Amino acid sequence: MTRSRWILVLVIAALAAAFFTFNLGHYFTLDYLKSQRDAIETYRSANPLLAVAVFFVVYVAVTALSLPGAAIMTLAAGAIFGLLWGTVIVSFASTIGATGAFLVTRYVLRDAVQSRYGDRLKTINAGIEKDGAFYLFTLRLVPAFPFFLINLLLGLTAMPARTFFWVSQIGMLAGTIVYVNAGTQLARLTSLKGILSPGLLGAFVLLGIFPLIARKIVDAFKARKVYMNHSKPKRFDRNLIVIGGGSAGLVTAYIAAAVKAKVTLIEKSDMGGDCLNTGCVPSKAILRTAKLLDNARRAQEFGVKSLRAEVDFAQVMERVKRVIAQVEPHDSVERYTGLGVDVIKGHAKLVDPWTVEVNGKKLTSRDIVNRRWRRTFRATHSGTEGVRLSHLRYSLGNPRATQAPGRARRRTDRLRDHASLCAARLPRHASGNAAAHPDPRGPEFSEIVRKRFVSEGVDVRVNTKAKSVVREGEQKFLVCEAGGKEARIPFDQILVAVGRAARLKGYGLEELGVKAGKTVEVNEFLQTNFPNIYACGDVAGPYQFTHTASHMAWYCAVNSLFAPLLPLRGGKFKVDYSVIPWATFTEPEVARVGLNELDAKEKKIPYEVTTFDLEELDRAIADSEAHGIVKVLTVPGKDKILGVTIAGEHAGDIIAEYVLAMRHGIGLNKILGTIHIYPTLAEMNKYAAGNWKRAHQPEGALRFLEKFHAWRRG
Repeated sequence: MTRSRWILVLVIAALAAAFFTFNLGHYFTLDYLKSQRDAIETYRSANPLLAVAVFFVVYVAVTALSLPGAAIMTLAAGAIFGLLWGTVIVSFASTIGATGAFLVTRYVLRDAVQSRYGDRLKTINAGIEKDGAFYLFTLRLVPAFPFFLINLLLGLTAMPARTFFWVSQIGMLAGTIVYVNAGTQLARLTSLKGILSPGLLGAFVLLGIFPLIARKIVDAFKARKVYMNHSKPKRFDRNLIVIGGGSAGLVTAYIAAAVKAKVTLIEKSDMGGDCLNTGCVPSKAILRTAKLLDNARRAQEFGVKSLRAEVDFAQVMERVKRVIAQVEPHDSVERYTGLGVDVIKGHAKLVDPWTVEVNGKKLTSRDIVNRRWRRTFRATHSGTEGVRLSHLRYSLGNPRATQAPGRARRRTDRLRDHASLCAARLPRHASGNAAAHPDPRGPEFSEIVRKRFVSEGVDVRVNTKAKSVVREGEQKFLVCEAGGKEARIPFDQILVAVGRAARLKGYGLEELGVKAGKTVEVNEFLQTNFPNIYACGDVAGPYQFTHTASHMAWYCAVNSLFAPLLPLRGGKFKVDYSVIPWATFTEPEVARVGLNELDAKEKKIPYEVTTFDLEELDRAIADSEAHGIVKVLTVPGKDKILGVTIAGEHAGDIIAEYVLAMRHGIGLNKILGTIHIYPTLAEMNKYAAGNWKRAHQPEGALRFLEKFHAWRRG
């Protein structure tokens, strides 16, 4: 801290010390003002301008130094100067004093606070930059809130001083009028409780709900601006139109129909989205077959001398089709029509904020929820022309399509280099850039999976970038770069599994002016820049999971359908991403919820680590699956769970206990005290909790008990 800052701090400290040392606070009490009312009135009558000047300066000083007494002085202003002049004097004096405190805090403390806690304050500073004026305005409207804290805390932010001044001037005006008005009746008051007369109490109630009214006014202003070039229909065909029949769209439509809203769901292809048709369901069906083959390969581990298995890929795909067909009725047009949803097959396009065009027909709705719009990333490496590239979505073909046996056999060749569906253990290759994309579960979990891949003959190359494809006769090579060196990997087929991106063109988004980057931009309520247009699921992010899409869909449905009622509970529901689980269905499975060590270090969150090795779990040993680990992060010294990662058999199922615990504030002590069936894989959660308990056992109490039991032995 510089010398000038120290001098300023010492001056302020000296003035504050004098205030309390000489008991100057007794001049700012209701009893003193009442006892001196006649003398004060006489002085004001004789010296009106000087009285105003003295009162003004004292008020500014009290406010700037954050001393007690501003409320009493506001009452006194009404008693001495009347409602009009009292309001004018206090309004400017309070704003100048508050700005003084704001500037002093900024000059003395802001640099130090920002340098030390800058990372943690990024979100606050971003919020202040975006909506700081509105936040300050609403805080100023509630006179019960300690204004001196507002002055000091906002001085630590990046809010401009001029913004702080004029917003404070306007925001405190309503409260100033109420207090000054109370002061005009000061002579009749016997205590501060007398301020709460029915009339004044009504004024305070109005001030309490005014932030909501103000927010509505601001929202209406923003909406008027964004809807400026559009004509809103006088009536609507529907309460809600949902675009996309994937997980998010189905849940949104289901909720709308359940609460008797008129809802239309538009889907241009198969109901159920990627998850049912080309993703979650078919891939897990194939993983089950792969698991069976893996068990056959490991038959001798289980005491089976010989077990031979051959893959008929056509039959595998037939089973996948049967699985999809069995699940399909849950997401079918017939089911949702029966629930009361108007389902339309076709391509939807936004015409204006309330109108969707489908199959040449225009439908209007008060609110619209967009769920669709994803596309597969395409490889653009040189030399790939004419090379068969299997993208993840299409690598298994279309499970619904009827395939000839010959084509099915070709699919087997295609899959041989990336799945466990082949009897012959041919060399396979997996590459990626782990440096650019750190493993979200933690490096040790990546290593567990890598070792398993290597043991099965997969050539795993991390920190490796695919550059191009070259041909030498009939042989094809993938040219890669790692550590500044190039390597050539021979291949028959390339599987591109680099993720998906939002498809934002062709749906009227650009023409309408819906803001989007890589995904559609939404606020904490999942609204786009058009408040009546919501987005959820993969198109909005930040998580591309089926279960997260369903989670987001609830917020879209409730916030859109019940908007007129939600102000009664304080506003719309903010989407909650605090406890999001996910799993990677490798062998072994890796599942996670909450923070891992990388997250905690990056966010500078203190944590403790507790682990349990599945080599010690009886059921895992019995199943010959005793590989993996449970890692739990907790608050230091407490059993509160910050995050969990599990690598092991059925990790995606086992982690559900931790998801429940984190969602409802259950700690490791409660998990330890919960009965788990023996022998099951779920016991790993209890044993991890037991390891935490042993690390936090009360040593003092145990020493006492040792002496106690020794005493009992005589």
